[in-house]
Amino acid sequence: MMLSHPQSKVCSVRKRSDFSCTGQWDVVVQTEGKQESYVFDGIMVCSGLYTDPLLPLQDFPGITSFKGQCIHSWEYKSPEKFQGKKIVVIGIGNSGVDVASELSHMAAQVFLSTRRGAWIWNRVWDYGMPIDTVLFTRFNAILNKVYPTFLINSLIEKKLNARFNHDTYGLLPQHRFLSHQATFSDDLPNHIITGRVMIKPNVRKFTKTSAIFEDGTEEDVDVVVFATGYTFSFPFLENNSTVLDSQCSMFKFVFPPQLEKPTLAFIGILQPVGAIMPVSELQSRWAARVFKGLNKLPSVSGMMADIQKKRKKFAKEYRNNSRDTRRVQYVDYMDEIASEIGVKPNLFSFFLWDPKLALEIFFGPCTPYQYRLQGPGKWAGARRTILTQRERIIKPLKTRTLTLVQPLNPVPFWLKSFCAALLLFVLTLVIIKA
Repeated sequence: MMLSHPQSKVCSVRKRSDFSCTGQWDVVVQTEGKQESYVFDGIMVCSGLYTDPLLPLQDFPGITSFKGQCIHSWEYKSPEKFQGKKIVVIGIGNSGVDVASELSHMAAQVFLSTRRGAWIWNRVWDYGMPIDTVLFTRFNAILNKVYPTFLINSLIEKKLNARFNHDTYGLLPQHRFLSHQATFSDDLPNHIITGRVMIKPNVRKFTKTSAIFEDGTEEDVDVVVFATGYTFSFPFLENNSTVLDSQCSMFKFVFPPQLEKPTLAFIGILQPVGAIMPVSELQSRWAARVFKGLNKLPSVSGMMADIQKKRKKFAKEYRNNSRDTRRVQYVDYMDEIASEIGVKPNLFSFFLWDPKLALEIFFGPCTPYQYRLQGPGKWAGARRTILTQRERIIKPLKTRTLTLVQPLNPVPFWLKSFCAALLLFVLTLVIIKA
């Protein structure tokens, strides 16, 4: 039974005195000013990474004397009250770009300030398909492991520059594509080319009425929007140090390794290169099985070894940025958690007994249905749903009946990738023999 919880605040979560035996937690919840205490056998923390807005005011001299309005993107709700104003948005992550794009319809001028620039993805990919249905496949996940990093960087950067030249638009970043998180926006290039959004370097300092940028230019501004990200914390966890270490170490980003009983799980405290909801659902399935004793975790030393291995991998692959330390590849991570549960699709078996399904699993979008084909939580409708998923993607778009129908994609993306991989293999053999 689910307890009534809307408009409720969790005040504290702490181990019971007999936690080492029972694994139970004392939880204090406040609703309409009244506090109540409960005892729970398991806790899932689902508050996410974006809980505490980060405002690095100390990095911007003069901001305290600025006479205009200063807000964090977390406070932004709608553009109407900013009509006719000159606005500088600091930060070029997803929030910063979205806020700048929306404000550009109402503001007199929007300046988008960035220190490093960014690679801009569009959500609508080739042939008008959603990007995650095209790129996040098992086949592409394998190519990412086979292709050398420099080649992946070159191919993707060329693809993104074909949409609009990042150098021409003032967005070319200092880093290669794979070394830092990209930004998604279908609208930003249009607003830049029409002049509604102007890309500017980092703000060197503020005056009472203006922003002075590192290139020496000065612009009068009425509003500063800090799209400078978030930190995350768990203030309701009493004696936090006994639950999490200073680096918030979690086994596979879910379980704190030092707990005597694995009855606390963190859901969605990571950054998948892909959708967060399927990842969170799979994490929740795993956590529920661990809570019930149906799955066992490794020893503390085994979990810490896995954590350290991942940290070394991050340090090697990504730029020195704290926001990337919880970044995971969508398909790889989903399979990793699915293996813990026992629901990872057995492709070899499917290729033998159901090749049609196997091909869709391998070349098609990696949707959550794949983790309902076998094992705990198996669903009889999973096969049919996987084989018809492309129809459901297209159906909402086909609101006009056409008499002349052309093929959606004469050369499938996976076939292009396969040919590219084959060409790379042949060239490698030629170089070796030479």
